[in-house]
Amino acid sequence: QVQVVESGGGLVQPGGSLRLSCAASGRIFSIYAMGWYRQAPGKQRELVADITNNGRTNYADSVKGRFTISRDNAKNTIYLQMNNLKPEDTAVFYCNADGLGLGAERFDLWGQGTQVTVSS
Repeated sequence: QVQVVESGGGLVQPGGSLRLSCAASGRIFSIYAMGWYRQAPGKQRELVADITNNGRTNYADSVKGRFTISRDNAKNTIYLQMNNLKPEDTAVFYCNADGLGLGAERFDLWGQGTQVTVSS
């Protein structure tokens, strides 16, 4: 089995920073891509940023220049450094991992989510 676990959310003031982490573990052969999504109350889940196994990144327009996604392939872990946070960034942040298990089965898994609240 493969698990995806996020950490690092919390309460921060506008203009502040947070760093989220997401680790995939278990019977993993390869991970093609991992990404961060968020869902605010009353809104649909949206892509924040993702990164492929060769380091190619993609960002939502609303976070470009403020958020940075990075990856440690050896640890099957990604990070999201969030700077200059705004109240509209408040949401539950979810991690997604897309890859191949040791039994050659494809997986596309979500973590449990971590709350990020930006408020004074």
